[in-house]
Amino acid sequence: MKFVTFLNEKGEQRAGWVQDGIVVDMQLASGGLLPDNIQDFLQDSETCLPVANLLAEQFRLDAAKLFIEQPRKAFPFAGVSLCAPIPKPSSVRDFYAFEQHVKTARAGRGLAMIPEWYEIPVFYFSNHRCIIGPDEPVLRPKKCQWLDYELEIACVIGKEGRNIRACEADDYIAGYCIMNDWSARDLQRQEMKVGLGPAKGKDFATSLGPYLVTKDELAPYRTGDRFSLEMTAKVNGRLLSRGNFRDIYYTFGEMIERASEDAVLYPGDVIGSGTVGTGCILELGTEVHRWLEPGDEVELAVTGLGVLKNQVE
Repeated sequence: MKFVTFLNEKGEQRAGWVQDGIVVDMQLASGGLLPDNIQDFLQDSETCLPVANLLAEQFRLDAAKLFIEQPRKAFPFAGVSLCAPIPKPSSVRDFYAFEQHVKTARAGRGLAMIPEWYEIPVFYFSNHRCIIGPDEPVLRPKKCQWLDYELEIACVIGKEGRNIRACEADDYIAGYCIMNDWSARDLQRQEMKVGLGPAKGKDFATSLGPYLVTKDELAPYRTGDRFSLEMTAKVNGRLLSRGNFRDIYYTFGEMIERASEDAVLYPGDVIGSGTVGTGCILELGTEVHRWLEPGDEVELAVTGLGVLKNQVE
């Protein structure tokens, strides 16, 4: 299933799913059995997901009929304004899991790879209250002149767990979405010299969307413990980045194992993969494309996960 958070005709945020060109309001369509927001849905996903699956199967043969007969419960997808599928995640951890990206980015700073990167998957905490959705503007920080996109995939936790083993981690994943980890590279470069990791350089925006795609939807693309998903990024229609998720060095299972070591993961926690190889201007170089400026449109696309667009302001 493809779960979404959307605005209804009153401008209220509601949770639902996309089916046959229709967005179904999960609470209204279920007669109140399902909640009106995705966070509560994830808090009780083991109960809610089977109900959603059953309803989707009932609507499968005639989702358009639901829209015609019960218009408050369903809306044409083309006319719906989508928000981030997880508008207020309980936390956001972003990993650094693609070897090509790490090597190229470090080489650009005159640095070699360090052995510790191959020993543990590393992450930083991002601002979980600065989440934006599809087609929402990204405000360039006032002091930033080197704005960059980052092409990533995120998984969303659907069940509470601590000290989760990598081989068990799939049971804790509710689904996946596209993630754009916007970066103010000039601010980041200054603060990284202190040695404490990125902070203000990542503090202003993270894009998620357009859907939260459940694991079964990606089953056709599974190759072992990874997925073969093409990942691309365009700026103003020009293709800049192309990679594949199967090339990731650390799996989401390994990331979840690391993140949950001596710590509890909660439903609604977001875990980013880090940037795919070629997936940002920092890696490509400004001779390939200048830093982002107001008016630029960034479009990220991932097989099975859709397209996520944002314009810089």
